[in-house]
Amino acid sequence: MEKRILIYAPSGQDAVLASKMLTLAGVDNLITGSAAALAEQLRLGVGAVLTVEEALSSGGLKTIGEFVLAQPAWSDLPVVLLTNRGPDSLGVRQAIAVLGNVTLLERPVRTLTLITSLQSVLRAREKQYQVRETDRRKDEFLASLGHELRNPLAPIRTSMGVLTQLYPDQAPIRKVSEVVDRQVTHLTRLVDDLLDVARINSGKIALQRAPTTFAAIIGHVIELCSGAAAAKRIRIVQQLPPAPVALLADYARVVQIVSNIVANAIKFTPADGVITLRAQVAEGMLQIHVKDTGIGLEESALERIFSMFEQSRPPSGQIASGLGIGLSLSRQFAEMHGGSVQARSEGLGKGSEFTVALPVLDAAPAAAESTGAGQAELVDLRPKVLVVDDNRDAADSLQALFEMENCRVTTAYDGCEAVQATARAMPDMIVMDLGMPRMDGYEAARRIRCQPGAQQVLMIALTGWGQNDARQRTIDAGFDHHLIKPVDFDELRRIATERLHRA
Repeated sequence: MEKRILIYAPSGQDAVLASKMLTLAGVDNLITGSAAALAEQLRLGVGAVLTVEEALSSGGLKTIGEFVLAQPAWSDLPVVLLTNRGPDSLGVRQAIAVLGNVTLLERPVRTLTLITSLQSVLRAREKQYQVRETDRRKDEFLASLGHELRNPLAPIRTSMGVLTQLYPDQAPIRKVSEVVDRQVTHLTRLVDDLLDVARINSGKIALQRAPTTFAAIIGHVIELCSGAAAAKRIRIVQQLPPAPVALLADYARVVQIVSNIVANAIKFTPADGVITLRAQVAEGMLQIHVKDTGIGLEESALERIFSMFEQSRPPSGQIASGLGIGLSLSRQFAEMHGGSVQARSEGLGKGSEFTVALPVLDAAPAAAESTGAGQAELVDLRPKVLVVDDNRDAADSLQALFEMENCRVTTAYDGCEAVQATARAMPDMIVMDLGMPRMDGYEAARRIRCQPGAQQVLMIALTGWGQNDARQRTIDAGFDHHLIKPVDFDELRRIATERLHRA
């Protein structure tokens, strides 16, 4: 199933002729006569898709595009597109933008050219399957390793507890017991991190959201980290909001987000240092700042440290202890909550600051409902559009055009504002510039797509770059369309019409 080529050319003789040529060449293939049949066969397995330019408007682009958007990280479905005029038509340009991995063959196509092109994309597809298998085996190994390492931990801790009970007055035994308990706790956390990596990679992890408070979370974090801080005589200074902050979150995962960052700060802060834990609520987001007086970070490391298994190197060049998992998990769990984790540092030797942003539980909707019946007629059913551009004039002018189309429009002037705006109220459509300071459009799109309900949002990228690699990056980031500046509003309106004016 996974090595076959699906042929979608519902009109004319292209499908029949191509199928005959492929069959003679020994290439498994199947003709799909409708967009619905194509969608079903894509779900069953596919090596590549062969389609024609005129089939794009008969459901082909939408069907293949939806499959491409939902495909796992290892997959990059090859599409071979037979065109009439190369890349010149609007339909072909849209296909390149939406589908990404497109090979164009201008008709008439020589038989040898078609066969060798399809065999080439199938070989590339085979490499993708090998990556998938490697990832699967790695995840199985991590899960197995985690379980195997966890099994001895309970009896070790229990045995030390027995010794402490038998000899309660023996100071050496009590001291050894405390050392074992700290090390078992540390090893348990490492094992739990390994298991979380395996669960995330296999898609088996889900948030268990429930109402909670930031005070409860931070109290648990301090409890987990105070022992390690005390061992290095590191002082943790807290500057917390005076009023309670409510969250609708997975309590254990938020504790894990913050405690991983605080534990990391303790690890890289010399003895007698200070860690400042500061928090405040701004624009519907709880912002938690963890600032240390530690070894600091080079600018090139500020993003790299969030990669899985990436370890920061102290100035001495020695690799730090640990698995390089904690910060990556913190960012991934924060993004699953609709939040973010960012790092900043003025350089080596100048300490670091990590900022966690999480949506707060907003009671405003319930209050609005309690204003009484008779307000239903005031509900605004106009489509919601978010325009994001650091060029305020460009954003404001686009806002005006959408308002003329009877849309409710809000603007954001960088990627961070866009992520926060969607966390407060998810729009129906987002039109976003890519080249922005603080957080570019690619990163903002990835974070938005992780938020609940964001999979249904129509996301359109605006950029001055039209190269294929730029288009592929937008698709990988989660955008549905990629438009080149200066944007043609008629084209933008045509793309958005179905979504904005749906019943």
